Amino acid sequence: MSQQAGYSPNFKRPADIMRKRWRRSRSDAGVLSGPSGQESTGSPGQSGSSPACVRPFSPGPLLSNQRSGAGTKRRNPFSSIENTYSPKKKIHIFNDDVKSDAADDQQDEDMSTKRECRGVSSFSAILTEAERHEHRDVPSKKGLTVSEDDSLFEEEEEDVKSPLLKSPQAIAPASIAPPVCTEYPADWSLKTRLLFTSPLTLLWAEQPKAQEEALGLSQHCRAQFTTLPHTLQDPRSCPELRCAFQQSLVYWQHPSLPWLSLFPRINAERRFTGKSTPWAQNPSLQQSLMSEWSVSLSSLYSLLKARQCPYFYLCSYQFTVLFRAAGLGGSSPITALISPTTRGLREAMKAEGIEFSLPLVEDRRKSKDLQNLDGQDGKSEGCSELKEGVECQEDDEGEDGYNDDEDSSFSWLKEMGIQDKIKKPDSISIQLRKESHTVALDHKPESVVCVEGSHTFTLINFLINCKGLVASAGSQAGLPPTLLAPSAFRGATMHTLKARSVNVKCQVGSTFQNISSLEITGPILPSSLHTITNLLRPSQKGNFSATLYTHAPTAVMNVHTKQECTPCSVDLSGCGLHPASLQQLQRPSNLGKTALTHINLNNYSYTWKN
Repeated sequence: MSQQAGYSPNFKRPADIMRKRWRRSRSDAGVLSGPSGQESTGSPGQSGSSPACVRPFSPGPLLSNQRSGAGTKRRNPFSSIENTYSPKKKIHIFNDDVKSDAADDQQDEDMSTKRECRGVSSFSAILTEAERHEHRDVPSKKGLTVSEDDSLFEEEEEDVKSPLLKSPQAIAPASIAPPVCTEYPADWSLKTRLLFTSPLTLLWAEQPKAQEEALGLSQHCRAQFTTLPHTLQDPRSCPELRCAFQQSLVYWQHPSLPWLSLFPRINAERRFTGKSTPWAQNPSLQQSLMSEWSVSLSSLYSLLKARQCPYFYLCSYQFTVLFRAAGLGGSSPITALISPTTRGLREAMKAEGIEFSLPLVEDRRKSKDLQNLDGQDGKSEGCSELKEGVECQEDDEGEDGYNDDEDSSFSWLKEMGIQDKIKKPDSISIQLRKESHTVALDHKPESVVCVEGSHTFTLINFLINCKGLVASAGSQAGLPPTLLAPSAFRGATMHTLKARSVNVKCQVGSTFQNISSLEITGPILPSSLHTITNLLRPSQKGNFSATLYTHAPTAVMNVHTKQECTPCSVDLSGCGLHPASLQQLQRPSNLGKTALTHINLNNYSYTWKN
């Protein structure tokens, strides 16, 4: 054995070590016992011999050679294996003793015949080094757990055990990985700019080949989509990815004037200043533009009703309208959201018989009603209904408003004899003070209006015939509103978003790190945003961040509507959207009156801010 390669002379087999310990325990037992083989007494009150299969109370090192000068530890006369261990522990100790005896019998057949129950108990008293260390660390805790209630002792014994014997759930419950969020909430607001950053290169998204651009446009018109793998090693050498990216940049617009940027339209007078507007002083040209625009709007609504177009936007110089097909946004009928609105527009819609609601005002009223039910209804008992959807504030305003008694009669002035000394308010000022709270909503997010069902068709006719839809003066005079849609419609022009990628160096601590950025500008629709993020997910290997710039008037279009439906209850497979984007837009948004501002994808898990 000594001549074999890799043999160590100090190596001992586990069986030899166990045999050596067993022999040492027998010799130690002989030292502690008398000539008759019985253990010597440690105290006068202690029995002279230890009963069979009874383990001493303190199983730790008791020999003088292990504790120099300390002597042997006195045995507790009131404790034995019957009252120091629970029944489960005694069974465990007895099974370990039997297993140890069987293993030693197989190795040393000549010594197995000499074993007796006393030898078994003395051998079981010698614990492993890990158990000795364990007992030395927590002697006081173990002594406190001695009780007649075995269940209490068992709980304490579990705490004493080594952490290696515990389950992984008990050792580190916080090590369980958090759930992976594979999707972010739907955002119905229009974006003006997207800025993506990633540690991997994004240059593959710029300057596509002519064949890739043509194939991407063709796939968009035919509503064909390519399935990409979960991870792409080299995005530059993947033509399917570049074609799909060009497909996601396409949108349709009417009217289309190459020398004018027709989005956004609100507060965009500077964009039109100095531009050529030949229709501004030509009524016949304005009439021609409006008639063509009316045809395009009617075509869009017909496609929406037939579920061939999922949604479209109408952007005027005063407000923006979002039309959604049935089944999108968690709503069963066709819905239209208008933001921002004015009192004049709402009164005109009422005059045309269009029923609408103010979702944010109604939510505020419901929350206030719940507070009133809790005991805070002192001032609002008379405000049971909303006037045009706005909560009643006459009682809260105090001196700012007049009640009905004051409006109907001023007889109390005559009774006091001062009717000639007090200037009476006229009816116009009284009406203006009454309606001051309704006018206060104008041009605010709370003024968003929701129209549902068949009233959306009446709204289309109202928009076509509304004279206030087109500016009569200024740089946008005579120009029809802009129509934006993800699918083709009559009179529409195909446009693509502008994409530009740049590699920059960003300082991280004391070092510089290469960061690749991708900037996309234009009227970015909700489906385009979702499709682009789905393409960057495999190409950037599940790691990128995005900053979203929202068109402010459309940020409130994530509000909930009244009539909700279950997802996928309406068939929209022919609307031309990617199935993943369609599935996201069918769910109701939980953003309320806010919009997404940041999206971060880390290890294929989304986090976002709004």
